[in-house]
Amino acid sequence: MEKYVITGMSCAACQVRVEKAVNSLKGVTECTVNLLTNSMTVEGNVLTSDIIKAVEDAGYGATLLDEESQKNEEEEALKDKETPILKRRLLYSVGFLLVLIYFSMGHKIFGFPLPPFLDGNVIAIGIIQMILCIVIMIINRNFFISGFRGLMHKSPNMDTLVALGSSASFVYSAFALAIMMISKANGAPEKTNLFYDELYFESAAMILTFITVGKMLEARSKGKTTTAIKSLMKLVSKTATVIDENGAEKEVPIEQVKVEDIFVVKAGERIPVDGVIVEGSSAIDESSLTGESIPVDKNVGEDVFAATINSSGYLKCKATRVGKDTTLSQIITMVSDAAATKAPIAKLADKVSGVFVPVVMCIALVTIMSWLIVGASFGYALARGVAVLVISCPCALGLATPVAVMVGNGVGAKNGILFKTAATLENAGKCNIVILDKTGTITKGEPVVTDVFLAEAITESGYSAEKNLNAELEFVRLAGILESKSNHPLARAVATHAVNLCADMDVPVDDFSEISGNGLEGTIEGAVIRCGNLDFISKYANIPEEVSKRAYGLSIRGKTPLFFAKDNIFVGIIAVADTIKDDSAQAIEELKNMGIRVVMMTGDNENTARAIAAKAGINEVYAGVLPGGKKDIADELMKQGKVVMVGDGINDAPALTAADVGIAIGAGTDVAVDAADIVLMRNSLLDVSGAIRLSKGTLANIRRNLFWAFIYNVIGIPIAAGCFIELFGLKLSPMFGAAAMSLSSFFVVTNALGLNLFDIRDASKDKKMYNKIKKHKTDDEDDDSDNEIIVSSLSKTEEINMTKTLSIEGMMCGHCENTVKAALEAVEGVTEAVVSHEKNNAVVTLNLEVSDDILKKAVEEKDYKVIEIK
Repeated sequence: MEKYVITGMSCAACQVRVEKAVNSLKGVTECTVNLLTNSMTVEGNVLTSDIIKAVEDAGYGATLLDEESQKNEEEEALKDKETPILKRRLLYSVGFLLVLIYFSMGHKIFGFPLPPFLDGNVIAIGIIQMILCIVIMIINRNFFISGFRGLMHKSPNMDTLVALGSSASFVYSAFALAIMMISKANGAPEKTNLFYDELYFESAAMILTFITVGKMLEARSKGKTTTAIKSLMKLVSKTATVIDENGAEKEVPIEQVKVEDIFVVKAGERIPVDGVIVEGSSAIDESSLTGESIPVDKNVGEDVFAATINSSGYLKCKATRVGKDTTLSQIITMVSDAAATKAPIAKLADKVSGVFVPVVMCIALVTIMSWLIVGASFGYALARGVAVLVISCPCALGLATPVAVMVGNGVGAKNGILFKTAATLENAGKCNIVILDKTGTITKGEPVVTDVFLAEAITESGYSAEKNLNAELEFVRLAGILESKSNHPLARAVATHAVNLCADMDVPVDDFSEISGNGLEGTIEGAVIRCGNLDFISKYANIPEEVSKRAYGLSIRGKTPLFFAKDNIFVGIIAVADTIKDDSAQAIEELKNMGIRVVMMTGDNENTARAIAAKAGINEVYAGVLPGGKKDIADELMKQGKVVMVGDGINDAPALTAADVGIAIGAGTDVAVDAADIVLMRNSLLDVSGAIRLSKGTLANIRRNLFWAFIYNVIGIPIAAGCFIELFGLKLSPMFGAAAMSLSSFFVVTNALGLNLFDIRDASKDKKMYNKIKKHKTDDEDDDSDNEIIVSSLSKTEEINMTKTLSIEGMMCGHCENTVKAALEAVEGVTEAVVSHEKNNAVVTLNLEVSDDILKKAVEEKDYKVIEIK
C-alpha cells in the first residue's frame, strides 16, 4: 500500500474525481482518498509515475510519501495551516466589504453621507464598487483558480460553483456599469439611473466573504478532529538516558537508541521506548496507551512501553522495540491509517458527490431560463441562478463520514481501543453475535491455586484445619519445591502459591523427572515426592474412594485436581483453576443487554467449560474445540448473523481473520494483533462492549450528518431557485445563500466533534438491536430467568437436564425442610432447592453438573437418608 499527499482538493466532488482517475488505471485494486487529511492510499501493481500523472490530469497534485518522510509529513499534515491563512483572508475581505457596502447600500438605504464629488455621480460610485469588488476577488482568488481549473479538466467542484456565482454577479454588474457609461455619453441619464439598480458588485463580494467565513470555521473544526492523533504524537520522547560502555548515564536523541541498549527512567519521567525492566520496580501510569487511570505495578522481567510514565522509583530497562516499532508508534500508525480509509456508508455520498456539481450547474441554468420565460428581468433571473449555485454544498456531503470516523477513532485511541479501518468502525456496531475465546479472554489465563486438601481432611470425620495448619503448610512447601522445577502453567501456579505462604523453599530436588502427560517426581529431603493426575499417582499410592469423589467434584467446577504422594503414600490434593477476570461477567451482561448473542468456545472439557460459563453468565458454549476448529465455528455462526470474534492467542488468528470483525484483547500476541480488525490495549472484556458502543455512536453520528447534508441541499436548492416565492413568498438572495452554504459544512463538522463527549463505558443508554438470527432458547429476551447452559458442537446441540429430584427419609417438619434446603444450596452448582417433608423429596435446580454422590452426601451429613435420586 502506497500513501500520497493530494493538493488542490476543496470538496467531495474533488475527492470522487481523484478516486475515479486513479481507479481507472490498470493494476489498481483499490484507491481511497480522504478529503479531511488530503491523503490517498493506493493498493495494486502500478507505477508511481502513472498514479501521479492520473491525479495531475484530473487537475490536482500528488506526492508519494516514503516510509522515512511519512511520519514528518503526517505531522505536518495534521498542523492547522489552513485556519491562519483563511483568517487573514477573511479580515481583509471584511474590511473592503464594509467599505463596498457603505458605497453600494449605505447612502441609498440608510442615507449615509458621501464625499461631495460623488454626490449624484452614480457612475463613479459604480466604478468604486467594481474596484473594491475586484480587490476582494483577488484576495479570494483561490476560489477562481481551483474552480475554473476544475471546469477546464471537466471535473467541476464546490469552488467552481462559488467562482461561477461570484463571476456571474460581477460580469453582469460590469455589463450594467458599461451600459450606464454609454447611456451617460449618449445623453440618456434616465437609463443610467435605471441600470444603477442592477449593480450586484456587493453580492459578488459578499458571496466570497461568506464562503470564506464558512471555510475558516470548517478548517478550525477539522483541526480539532485530529486532536487525538496530535496528542499521541506529542507523547513521543525527544531524548533518552542510556547507560554507555563506561556505565555512566548519558542523554542521547531518541533516534540513537538501539535495541538491547540499557536506559534508565527516574520517577516522574516518561519511558522513551519499549523495553523490559532489568532493575528496580515501580507503578507505571499507562493511561496514555490504555485509558486506564490506575497505575500498574511493574517488577523485574515485566514489559514497559514508550509514552507511559514512571510514577515512582528508579528503573533500569533494556530496549526491546525502538523507533516505528514501539507500541506508541504502531498506535499512531493504526489510527492514522484508519482515518485514511473509507467507511462503506460513505459510498452513497460519493455517488451523489460525483454528479452533484454538474447537476447543480444545470439546475442554475434552468432556473435562469425559467424566470426569463415567465417574464422576469435578466437581473432577477440571474440572482435566482446565482443563489442556486452558491447555496449548494457538496462539501457537507463529503465531510459527513470522514470527520465522524476521525473523531470516533480518536475517542477509541484515548480509551485504548484501536480500529484499523473505517469499515471496521462501522461494522462492529452491526454485529449481533460475539464469540469469546475462554483462556486469556474471559479468564485471566494464569492458573491459580484454589483449594488445598490433606488426605485426612477428605477421609476423616471431625478433621480440624486449624489443628493441622502446620501439616498443610508442610504439604504445600514440598509440593511447591517439586513444581518449581517445571515450566508447566499448573506447576507454576502451585510454586507461586507455595512461595507466598512458606519459608525454606530453597531446597534441592534430586532425581527430578517430568513424565509427559502424567506428572512429576523427585527426591526432596530424602523423601520421594510425586505429583500428577489420578491414574499416575494410583500406580504408587492407594487413593481412597472419598478422594476420587472429591476430585470429581472439583473437576466439574472447572478445577484441575493435582494428586500428591510422599514415599508411595497419598498425602493430598491441590486444585488449580484459571479464574475469570473481575469484569468479565459485567461485560458479558452488557453485551446481552445490547441484544447480542454471546458464545464461548474453548478447548477445555465440557465440565470445565460449563463451570466457567456459569460464572461468566454465558448460556452457549462450544467445548473441546481444537485450534483449527475455531475458524469452523466462526464460519458456521456467520451463516446466522454478523460475528465478532474476540481472542488473544496465536491459535485464535484464523478465527479472527474469518469473522466479520476480529478483536485482539489485551494487545494479544503479534499474530493475533495482525489478524484482528480491532486491537484492545487493556486486558478487559469491558472494552469489547465499549468498542461496539463506540461503533454504534459513530455510525449514528454519520447518519445524522448525511441526513442533514442531504436535507440541506434538497430544501435549500428549491428555495434558492424561487420555487416557493408564489406559494409562501420565500425568496433567497445570493448573499444569504452563500451564508447558508458556509454554515452547512460547519454544522456537519461540529456535530461530529460532539463524539468527543461520547462515554464508551456508559451502558445506561444501550438499546437492544433487532436480531434476525435464529434465537436459541437461552437468547430469549423475555426470559431472563433461564440460566440453562447449552453445550454445542458443530454437528449437534446438547441440552443437559438441570433439575434432579431426591427422595428423602426422616424429614418431619418445616425445620427439617430448612435444614435440607440449606445443605443442598451450599453445594456449588445448586441454584435452588425446593424441599417438602410432606412429599418426602427435594427438587434441586442446577447450573453445573453435580454428581448424585455429592448431593446424597450433603443431605446424609445432616442425618437424613436419601433413598433415590432421579
